[in-house]
Order: sequence, then C-alpha cells, then structure tokens
Amino acid sequence: MLAVTVKEFRPGPAEDAASAAGPVAVLANPTAGRGRRRALLPRLLDGLSAAGRPVTVLSASTPDEAEVACRTAVAEGAGALVAIGGDGTVHRALQAVAGTDIPFGPVPAGTGNDFAIDTGFPADPVAAVEVIAEALRDGRSREVDLARMTGVDSAERWYGAVLAAGFDAIVNERANRMRWPRGPRRYDLAILVEMARLRPRRYTMRLDGVLHEMDSVLVAVGNCPSYGGGMRICPDADPTDGLLDVVVAGRANRRTMIRVKPHIYQGTHVEHPIVSSYRARTVELAADGIITYADGERSLGLPVTITAVPGALRLLR
Repeated sequence: MLAVTVKEFRPGPAEDAASAAGPVAVLANPTAGRGRRRALLPRLLDGLSAAGRPVTVLSASTPDEAEVACRTAVAEGAGALVAIGGDGTVHRALQAVAGTDIPFGPVPAGTGNDFAIDTGFPADPVAAVEVIAEALRDGRSREVDLARMTGVDSAERWYGAVLAAGFDAIVNERANRMRWPRGPRRYDLAILVEMARLRPRRYTMRLDGVLHEMDSVLVAVGNCPSYGGGMRICPDADPTDGLLDVVVAGRANRRTMIRVKPHIYQGTHVEHPIVSSYRARTVELAADGIITYADGERSLGLPVTITAVPGALRLLR
C-alpha cells in the first residue's frame, strides 16, 4: 500500500457549523487498485462532505507515514476516520482507531477490499461513501470485532480480515523480495517458485490453551472470511461473534494444493480431508521462519498470540 500526498479538501461554509463534532479525517490512496479509481476521489470527497462535517485529507507518501498520519489525526481530535483504498490502506488506518470510540468507514477502492465487503459495505466506492455519509449524518455506528496480534517483543498490531501464516505468507514474502517482473505477474511468479519448494512446516498452536502440534502447508486465522480479493479462506468467520476462525491445511503435496486452491473462492476447500477448521478466542501460533501477513500487509514474525477483541471497532454503517 502506498498513500500519496493529496491536497486538503476544504469544506464550504455550510459544513463549518458541524465542526464541533470533529472533522472527518480521510486517508486516501489514489494508487490503490493500480490507480483505476483515482479519478473518483473528488466525487468521493464531495460525498463525504454531504454529511455536513469538515473533511480533511491526510498527507503521506509511504505506508508508515500513512499510519502515523492516522494516529496523529485521531490524537488531535478527528471525529471519524475514513480510508479510501484497499485492504492495505484499511489496515494502516485500523491501527489508529482500534479500541477507540472513533468511528471508521472503509471505502473499497483497491485490488483487495475484503474487510469492507465482509463487514457489509457496498463494493462500489460511491455507494459505500453514501452509506458512510448517512451514518455520519445520523450519528450512527455499529461495533465489530478486530483481531489483536502480540509478538514476542510485545509488538502489537491489529487486523480486520485474515492473518496468513503459511504458504500464502511465504509467497507474499517472496514477491516482496523480487524486483522483476512488475505488477501482478511478480506474485504469479512467486507462487510458481514457492510451489516448487512446497514442504510442510512444523507448527505449534494453542487454541484457548489447548495444544495442537501439526505439520502444515497453510495456516490462516480469520476475523472475517476473505483475503486476497475474495478468497473465502475462513468461510464461516463472523466479525461479530467474538471468535477467530482458524483454517489449517495439513501435509499437502503440490498436486493436492493445485486441486484445492480454486475451491477457496467458494469456501468449499474446508470440505477437503487435508483441511481442518477450528474456532477460538485466543490463538498462540509458532513456527520457524514465517513472517505473517495481516490484511495483506507484512506483519509480525512467528511466534505470535492473536486475540479476538469484541467490539474493538465502530463502523460507520
């Protein structure tokens, strides 16, 4: 995710009267979805301003700067935070509002928009803005859960959709190290390379304190069902039930993985004998050499503890 500098959107006189409730801070990522929605940005900002609140677009040129900008906006009194982009943009914004009373609106405008869609927002960004603006006008929000990760050094991250801690995380790590080719072909090549190197890894997992040890090629921990732009890896995950869904693929070979992977889009992969599903409030996960990816963003290395936090986020719906 790359947030780029955007000029501040200044509300007109009609909106100034609503400033007592705090401005709506907007993290906009015009490069999300390979820039296909860039031209929509002025229309989306106009739609948000129709709620009668001041709208301020945050400025950042890197993902880390975007996260800092969101935290600063919240600390300085933003009344709401809106993220326009994909799951990476949403992930950065969540770090600022998780566990607070500041309501949040995700506008799906990226390649992967799993969190926004899985929490009930329209897939069309203009329609999503209309939902958010109406909620702002009415002072309405609803609580959903988030997952909180804690690493061995007490590092803490939040995520909304899915944590990948197996084959898909390894593929992402490979793709991020590659300088060629550019675009989605780099990810496709990374899949081919890692598929050729596929081997089960030894995982130690505690689910609400109950120990499980297994050799696995894929482990996903979901607050929501989907990742990767619509792959329903944890098809029964519900971001309002206070639980995490854990999906594990065991000692699969390349042929089995190739057969099972297409079924993830429908969520029917969980019916395959190599796949096991669990549900827990707290997941302790350890394995050697794995960097996790949360909401598609590079996150903490294993071991980590993941906890479902009920009502950790107020959504503008």
